[in-house]
Amino acid sequence: MKIERTKNASRNIAFGIILKIYQIILPFVMRTIMIYLMGIEYAGLNNLFSSIFQILNLAELGVGAALTYSMYKPIAEDDTSKICALLKLYKICFEIIGIIILGLGLICVPFLPYLINGSIPDNLNLYVLYLLYLTNTVLSYWLFSYKKSLIYAHQRIDINCKIMIITYTIQYIGQIIILFVLKNYYLYLLMSIISQILNNILAVYIVNKIYFNYIPKGDLEKEILDEIVSKVQGLITNKIGSVILRSADTIVISMFLGLTTLAIYQNYYFILVSVASIFSMIFEACLAGIGNSLIVEKKEKNYSDFKTMTFIISWLIAICCCCFVTLYQPFIALWVGKNHLMDYPLVICMVVYFFVYEVDALLSTYKDAAGIWYSDRYRPLITAIINLIMNVILVQVIGLYGILLSTIVSLIFIGIPWLLHNVFNFLFKGESIIKYVLYLLKFAVLTYISSYITILITNFVNGNIIIVLFIRGIFAIIIPNIVMFPFFYKSSEFKRIEKILKNLIGRKNNS
Repeated sequence: MKIERTKNASRNIAFGIILKIYQIILPFVMRTIMIYLMGIEYAGLNNLFSSIFQILNLAELGVGAALTYSMYKPIAEDDTSKICALLKLYKICFEIIGIIILGLGLICVPFLPYLINGSIPDNLNLYVLYLLYLTNTVLSYWLFSYKKSLIYAHQRIDINCKIMIITYTIQYIGQIIILFVLKNYYLYLLMSIISQILNNILAVYIVNKIYFNYIPKGDLEKEILDEIVSKVQGLITNKIGSVILRSADTIVISMFLGLTTLAIYQNYYFILVSVASIFSMIFEACLAGIGNSLIVEKKEKNYSDFKTMTFIISWLIAICCCCFVTLYQPFIALWVGKNHLMDYPLVICMVVYFFVYEVDALLSTYKDAAGIWYSDRYRPLITAIINLIMNVILVQVIGLYGILLSTIVSLIFIGIPWLLHNVFNFLFKGESIIKYVLYLLKFAVLTYISSYITILITNFVNGNIIIVLFIRGIFAIIIPNIVMFPFFYKSSEFKRIEKILKNLIGRKNNS
């Protein structure tokens, strides 16, 4: 079965963006309510526990990604028996993973007080909170989660988006009522557990209805199992490195600078990740389609798609960076008050981090779609270890600057060059990696120029903060487009995007 990649990707992106906007607005509202009604330390606790359980999720070791990737080919070939056998293996693995996470989580209990510099709110029991988070994480593996692999492998992420919108709505309504009426943090977390249970039940119901011919049964051939084991071996270090790189910052800040500083930093990081999550949904929506394309299309076609995707993502990154440099400070001041502002140079560091983070995510999408985790196994781990060492050293010398700079440096000088080498060596051999790097650098320079011009112009916009945000936002969107257009309007990528948009508009008018 040849997956309708363009149709599915468009549908996935559309629903994915709707979900991400939903996930940006409502968690933002929840965080705001929590800060004003409960205190900023509660927001810091949320961030700390989320990071701890991202690390505990390392027990998954990339099994889900490896098995989902292994479904691409049998789906393309309509090999139902092999898909069922993979589903059975997926089920067994997730049951074991849930047990491992439960065991590791309980082992960590005695060490919890050492992860916080200072105290927590008096009315909270650290251990009860932790066990509630642990329950939520374990249930995410035990309640039929393996069946969601069929949604991802068939490139129907839009189904998952609809389920999440329903369950998140129920969760947030319940949590808002609890915060306003009861102000009980334990019940607040209990609503997350109820939402997780409902999410899995709805997913199972829909998957059973659409993919009723797939049931977990049968055994895989030794060659296929060996291939999966090989991919999981590669994913172990990928997973460890990725989680350390994304989660260690939060724990280091909590240990050395305290929950209040962590919460202030996370207010900025929350906005950055909210925007990054839209990019993540685009990558996730395209992942199965890219995986399918790498199997059925020629290298030239795939490299052309790669360049086009780089073009789109880099242009969007430039617009986002311009918005960040001019809107971050007034927005944070409006949201949580001027007493929770970071220094502006830290804001610039976060914008640079965002640019680097998204380039890494783009390249990782192709690596994941191709399943070249084993060959890439050392890169994420070494990058993360160097980042962690720099974090612990620099945070004690230059505070939050050390956290951001260590991540930026480790990605620019180790992670991204190494990842580029692996992607080109295994997917686009014969294509010039130097030309592609120069292509990225061109976007980086134009993003810097666009951001600098945006700052110069919008610094003169003052007055009512709402009007300031609106006017600055307009400039932040227009300026990068004006700067980028003369350099790219004759490029093949620009013309390809233009052609796709004309076709889409034409179809819409005809219908």
